[in-house]
Amino acid sequence: MVTIKRIAELCGVSRGTVDRALNGRGRVNPDTAAAIHEMAEKLGYEPNPAGKALAARKHKPIVGVVIYSEGNPFFDEVLRGMEDAAKEYKIYGFQVVHHRMKGYSVEKQLTLLEEIQGGINALIISPINDPLIAKKLNEMVDAGIFVVTVNNDLEGTKRHSYVGSDYFNGGVTACALLQVLIGDIAQIGIVLGDRHVFGHALRLKGFQYRMQGVSKFQIVDIIEHEDDDFLAYDLTRQLFRNHPEVNAIASLAAGVYGICRAVMQLPAEKRPVVIAFDSVPTTVEMMEQGIIKAIIYQHPYRQGHLALDLAFNYLVKGHFPDCRAYILKNEIKLIENL
Repeated sequence: MVTIKRIAELCGVSRGTVDRALNGRGRVNPDTAAAIHEMAEKLGYEPNPAGKALAARKHKPIVGVVIYSEGNPFFDEVLRGMEDAAKEYKIYGFQVVHHRMKGYSVEKQLTLLEEIQGGINALIISPINDPLIAKKLNEMVDAGIFVVTVNNDLEGTKRHSYVGSDYFNGGVTACALLQVLIGDIAQIGIVLGDRHVFGHALRLKGFQYRMQGVSKFQIVDIIEHEDDDFLAYDLTRQLFRNHPEVNAIASLAAGVYGICRAVMQLPAEKRPVVIAFDSVPTTVEMMEQGIIKAIIYQHPYRQGHLALDLAFNYLVKGHFPDCRAYILKNEIKLIENL
């Protein structure tokens, strides 16, 4: 049986250093921690489950969750997945503390991270795409905090893993789906949350990439509504006033209900074909009314559950993620298979 003592001997460090590295407690030099984890994996080290449970209850590992979920019903399912996972791990003294925010304020997210940094062992975050956020996440990783990005990723960080969809592929899929529904000629309004969100920008980039193969697809305007239904409604109405030729709407983020309310005010014969992402209740309602023709589904419940699984496996079992990214399939849904 491989022990912490044996790993410490082979790595030339103390048993305490090995324990801290494998359990994410305290500061360990990143290179030393990497060598310890490599040796543990090479030897097939497996912590004793009963001992890990006792240790976890004693140390009460805390996971901080920071996501921009307020006003965005997509995250209800992500949070439900996390909550169900947390119930499964309650016996271990596993604690999950949610810190929700609305919109994409870099300053607000940065302040939240600074406030919770000293009181958590792991972080699950939907990060805003900004160098200051990336720098803070790297600081937290260097301080021994296990970091998982969920639903949105961020380049230039040392985060341990990402759980979510392939946003570029989502954009490609959205464009291809629109072509199937409307044909090869379209005047398109693109509606998304904020291009400062890495995933939103990637989804737009994927859509534009796929458009290169459809010469008569034209984007007439790109709206950013901060995932706010009221703003989405106002901006979509303005889009229709400025561009009455629009015959297709690609909603690449939240705010779908506001968009559809604006569409419903048009005469039936002038309503554009609408595609969207995610099966939140209001989106399903709009599909049932025939306003939205199809959606692309991202498996939000699985995203939330898996993100918390990774944090649990690291904090309690000492297991690093097998993958740097866990990608869930973009799945096309019609009302018939919703």
